[in-house]
Amino acid sequence: MTPHLHQLYPELAHTLPHVRLGSGPTPVRQLSAIDSCGADLWVKDDGAFGDGGWGGNKVRKLEWLLPEARRRGRETIVTVGALGTNWGLATALYGREYGLKTVLALIDQPVDEHVRAQLDRLRASGAELHFTRSKARTIASAPFLLARNFSGWRPPYFLPAGGSSPVGALGYVEAALELAAQVRDGELPEPTHIVTAVGSGGTVAGLALGLRLAGLRTRVVGVVVNDSLPLDATTLGRLADRSARLLRERGAHLPEDLSPTGNMEIVTDWLGPGYGRVTPEAATAQTLSSKLEQLTLEPVYTAKAMAAVLDMNAHGHFGRGPVVYLNTNGPR
Repeated sequence: MTPHLHQLYPELAHTLPHVRLGSGPTPVRQLSAIDSCGADLWVKDDGAFGDGGWGGNKVRKLEWLLPEARRRGRETIVTVGALGTNWGLATALYGREYGLKTVLALIDQPVDEHVRAQLDRLRASGAELHFTRSKARTIASAPFLLARNFSGWRPPYFLPAGGSSPVGALGYVEAALELAAQVRDGELPEPTHIVTAVGSGGTVAGLALGLRLAGLRTRVVGVVVNDSLPLDATTLGRLADRSARLLRERGAHLPEDLSPTGNMEIVTDWLGPGYGRVTPEAATAQTLSSKLEQLTLEPVYTAKAMAAVLDMNAHGHFGRGPVVYLNTNGPR
């Protein structure tokens, strides 16, 4: 049975609502062809998580965020992303199914064929789009967007980029519990490290907390792919702390000596020229993953994270491992 926070902490059942949008556990398998040196590599493929053609890390977060919006009596979600935002599209489509309107503030990024196609999908999603262009203009326009989207006396539910709030990070607390169950069931050995892309931070923060709750000694390595947000270990450790505090406030009896930030490492060497800009290393990792492991990556997030895995492993960073690469890309 797929582990669930409500099973681990039954006291949360009435205080922290959850809706099932995807299907887990997502598969794990060894990557035996892509790398021949260093630690053994495995993949946990969250691209297989979502239903209805969706996958990746956005759906796990929305399983907690959408019912929280409804619990608060909100009718509109206001959030932010780049022009090609998968987060914004997922929020608009899943939110619409649950009677929630989505308002998106969109920041410029390099425009390619994918981004143009994504903008067409966003326009068709029913979301209200505001092209704020830059981070500064987005911040300046936030009071206007929030004020115009009140429903009576109820404000909209504001979500940061990627849904990386204390509630959204719970999606990857659950993913860590899921991984721990797969280790216990013998599907893979306990990893020394789990590596994934860091675009907004909620995935890494949730993993760091969830691994500690599950009793695993696994370290989280976050590969930064976004240069527009503070994504250092201190900032993401605070997010993990806020998720732990949220669980306690809603009634969960977490260990008092829990320290979710001690198992996190953030690396920035694979960002390249900036967010959305392809690097040669990522392009190579994307090609190798596809040809050798039938693993589909994309250039903005997951290929950069795989490039980091391969390079760090070649230089002995992970010791004897094993290492899990968390693929957060999913077909849509």
